[in-house]
Amino acid sequence: MVSAGEFRKGMTIDIDGQVFTVVDFQHVKPGKGAAFVRTRLKNVITGAVVERTFNPTEKVDEAVIERKDMQYLYNDGNLYYFMDTETYEQIPLNYDKVEDAMKFLKENMIATIKFYKGEAFSVEPPTFVELKVVETEPGFKGDTATGGSKPAKVETGAVIQVPLFVNQGDIIKIDTRTSEYLERV
Repeated sequence: MVSAGEFRKGMTIDIDGQVFTVVDFQHVKPGKGAAFVRTRLKNVITGAVVERTFNPTEKVDEAVIERKDMQYLYNDGNLYYFMDTETYEQIPLNYDKVEDAMKFLKENMIATIKFYKGEAFSVEPPTFVELKVVETEPGFKGDTATGGSKPAKVETGAVIQVPLFVNQGDIIKIDTRTSEYLERV
C-alpha cells in the first residue's frame, strides 16, 4: 500500500482492480480546507487518461509491473511475435499493444515487454536505435550541420526530422523516447 502523498511520476497503482500509471501529480494546499493531491492517471490497459483527486493520507495498492526483454521475431497480419531469449517461448501480441514501438523495431531487435498479472499490455523499443534512411530529399551544396531540418523516412516506416546533410542510405541513431535524430553513424 502507498499513500497518495507518496505518488511519483511513472508509479503504477491499482484502483478498483484497474491499473494506472501516474502521469502527473500536484500537492495542493489551499488557504482554507484540507490539502489534497491532484493527479492525472493513465490506464495501462486501455490508454485512457483520467484526472482524480486524493486525500494525501488515502491509501492505494501499488501495482507490480513485470518487465521482460524479448526479441521481436516477425508479424503475421495483425499479430506481432516476440520470443523470450531465455526460454525460447513465443508470444503473439495484437497491433494495438505494439503500435507505438513498431515505428522503431526491426526484426530480431530486443524490446521490453510489460506484463501485469501475466498479461502483456505494452511494448517499449530500445532507448536508442540505429536505422537506415530509405527516403529523404537530397541535401544541397552549402547546407550546414546547424541549418534547418527535413523529414526522412527510415526502414521501419517512421518519419523523423533530420539535418539537411543526411542523405538516403545513411544510418542514423534515433532516441525512441522523443523520436529525435541524434547522430549519423
